[in-house]
Amino acid sequence: MNVSWLGFRVPYSLILFVISALITLALTPAIRALAVRIGALDHPGPRRVHQEPVPKLGGLSMAITVLGMAWAAYLLPGPLNGAIDPRPLMGYSMASLVIVVLGIVDDLRGASPFAKLIVQALAAVILTEFGLGIPLITLPFTDQTPTGFLNVPLTIGWILLVTNAINLIDGLDGLAAGTVFIASMTLWTVGRAHLDIYVLFITAIVAGATLGFLRYNFPPARIFMGDTGSQFLGFTLATISLIDNRKGAATITLLFPLVTMGVPILDGLLSFGRRALSGRSVFVADAGHIHHRLLRIGLSQRSAVLLMWYVGAYLGVMAVVLSALPRQYGLLVLALLAMGIYIAIQVLEFVDRRIRKSEPPSSS
Repeated sequence: MNVSWLGFRVPYSLILFVISALITLALTPAIRALAVRIGALDHPGPRRVHQEPVPKLGGLSMAITVLGMAWAAYLLPGPLNGAIDPRPLMGYSMASLVIVVLGIVDDLRGASPFAKLIVQALAAVILTEFGLGIPLITLPFTDQTPTGFLNVPLTIGWILLVTNAINLIDGLDGLAAGTVFIASMTLWTVGRAHLDIYVLFITAIVAGATLGFLRYNFPPARIFMGDTGSQFLGFTLATISLIDNRKGAATITLLFPLVTMGVPILDGLLSFGRRALSGRSVFVADAGHIHHRLLRIGLSQRSAVLLMWYVGAYLGVMAVVLSALPRQYGLLVLALLAMGIYIAIQVLEFVDRRIRKSEPPSSS
């Protein structure tokens, strides 16, 4: 979908990408100043890698950009004006506002894990009221299967999984923003191959917003996205797949974002399992995530972030490959990828454990 811009014929999604990046670049310093003024600072602590207080709420700049640009693209004259169904956009916008308010409250005052799950589930229910959900499941070796009454609980589970996966990896400067940028570009690539207009324009906006934010968030970060950003971005990625899935078309199914975000999703699941097996609350944060282990084995913060970006990009490529493969091979490829990620995480955990055992005990 090309349009005339500055006398040239350029892809419309590229225009959305560039404008979104520029808006976020302009908004983020203002949000940073606001965070400093109201005392929204992330202070150093046992699980933190920064040594000085850093302003948060940076996710607010991305949320404003994504939602504002999405409606501008729909309402203003252009290829999307009147060409797309507004109901999914309305549902996404309303649910996103709920998520953003939750994130702001969490960043300013703190919110209990249970309260966050309830609000995230409420946002998922809002999506289903606007026709977004998982009415069909497309499996590699079967035809599309209606979910019936399981539509709402499956949608809630999917939203909770992806939203909190991004939230959990937001532990190093630039890690979550870069991961979402890679995931957005992956979904954009698959959407372009299948001419999915909705997926194309939203992923282009999200990719531009995250890239613009990385200007201030790459190590050493001058602002953090906070829960406002990590929950909003995770929720957005989860919703993008639901927007496509509503049509029942075998294009971007839930498998592709699942593969693209395989590392944060598996890391989150293993973290919950690890805490449950040790008798601790699954909601109590720890320093056992992949990025924490990478730092303990000697990688710098920047090296750890770049390594995880590389793995995310590799999985993104594999997601694109998976979308082009015959469906009967999809499950095999997915199983091999999951096995490879699991083995890599277990090797990292083994090395981390050996290093910690070899360290002399600290004197009290």
